[in-house]
Amino acid sequence: MIVQGNIVDILNKRIYKGEVEVENGKIKAIREANHTVENYILPGFVDAHIHIESSMLVPSEFAKIAVVHGTVATVSDPHEIANVLGVKGVDFMIENGKKVPLKFNFGAPSCVPATSFESAGAVIDSDDIKKMMENPDIKYLAEMMNYPGVIYQDEEVLKKIAWAKHYNKPVDGHAPGVRGEDLDKYIAAGIYTDHECFTYEEALEKLQKGMKVIIREGSAAKNFEALIDLLPEHYENMMFCSDDKHPDDLLVGHLNELCERAIAKGIDVFKVLQAACVNPVKHYNLDVGLLQEGDDADFIVTENLKNFKVLQTYINGELVADKGESFVKHVDFEVLNNFDTDKKQVADFEFHSASDKIRVIEALDGELVTNEIEVDSLIEEGNLVSNTENDVLKMTVVNRYKNAEPSIAFIKNFGLKEGAIASSVGHDSHNIIAVGVSDEAICKAVNLLIENKGGICAVSNSEEKVVALPVAGIMSDKPAEEIGKAYAELDRMAKEMGSSLRAPYMTLSFMALLVIPALKLSDKGLFNGSTFQFTSVEVK
Repeated sequence: MIVQGNIVDILNKRIYKGEVEVENGKIKAIREANHTVENYILPGFVDAHIHIESSMLVPSEFAKIAVVHGTVATVSDPHEIANVLGVKGVDFMIENGKKVPLKFNFGAPSCVPATSFESAGAVIDSDDIKKMMENPDIKYLAEMMNYPGVIYQDEEVLKKIAWAKHYNKPVDGHAPGVRGEDLDKYIAAGIYTDHECFTYEEALEKLQKGMKVIIREGSAAKNFEALIDLLPEHYENMMFCSDDKHPDDLLVGHLNELCERAIAKGIDVFKVLQAACVNPVKHYNLDVGLLQEGDDADFIVTENLKNFKVLQTYINGELVADKGESFVKHVDFEVLNNFDTDKKQVADFEFHSASDKIRVIEALDGELVTNEIEVDSLIEEGNLVSNTENDVLKMTVVNRYKNAEPSIAFIKNFGLKEGAIASSVGHDSHNIIAVGVSDEAICKAVNLLIENKGGICAVSNSEEKVVALPVAGIMSDKPAEEIGKAYAELDRMAKEMGSSLRAPYMTLSFMALLVIPALKLSDKGLFNGSTFQFTSVEVK
């Protein structure tokens, strides 16, 4: 097979008319050639850090859409399913991913459970990490979110890192806002990447201290604009990632969109493509071709180098996408889950108090970090209730793994004027998380998810909608197009109910993420991620 076009040689910073000869899945030859084809041939895109589960699709269905956008590989942390099902969940992701051409590179989740301050469905300890590191299908130790454990030298945390080093596999970082001496300690432990930078200054310090910074632009956390100006000078040590990508967004685009935005800012195309295509392969030592003779024939054909409209995607020499049509086939798989809690009563969501002021989570659109604010209480018959006028809504996290009393808090900026929304995609432990204008609406939304053993839903004054997620309570067993459309309808319904957030369900899913400051809610109570301690809803 021979593919003609303008060859984009990123490594040598050269573009020339030529052709790529492919034989037995490898690039047999790349040579200059005169022809009239104006398309561009370049290495495929590699997402340097993504939780496939957050697309609500199993890997095989994720692949079906991603290849259309020129993605040939991912560096995937199966942390989400591991928190539900443990090593068994990781094995499911690996085996399902092997059934399609896209090159998934899974890591060993380092923080299961993410903290001791929440209820997860499984535990992965250092002995499990050792066994996983022995597995050639495990490419790295996934993001070490327990940065306090690293900084203060928790024995179990250090053992996990030591096993990764023993097997010569990279250790991924996760250190939002960590600076100065604490950052020095974090790096000294052998952690050299971070995708959690949300300011230019933080990312610059990490780059100057030898870390590789991954620019994240997902469905909720969007750090591209804050960090992209670092790329021209530091392109050799930067990558792109989604982290979390919801299905409706994935249908529209993937890393090709980030390349387009970077080029529009006037950044040199070779620098942009080094971050998007080359650096992840080099850093993680991936079996992914870089458009060199002898490499795996993993490359894409684009219409131009401005909007990166992908015409064709090849993986191991196989044409897997052509002009928007994906040739990745559906594969059958066993549905695994872990959901064992009974339906709740409205009274379970009452919070009896006489406090004049309450401590409230302030959600920030497009960020995983939150603020802690204090507001006046609204109390009816001794029960703290939502204040829709001031956009301070009641929130709950319900343990999905056993019967337990729901935890209650309050949150600002969701904007709902009626009903409630809920999700069993609740990072990191994936308990049920809900926000609503009344205890009745919250209870109805929570029970809808319990009935379906997982999903996302919206309950308004006039209707109920649910997207069931039977695979671990976080992924669908349906095709990508179907789940993407259904999710978009729910997103639209939440916004019709008043939410002004760009991605209300994605934002909701991170409001139980305790390892990101400042204030979050676990199934055990309100938690301060800055001090790593529980705190009270009531301001005394």
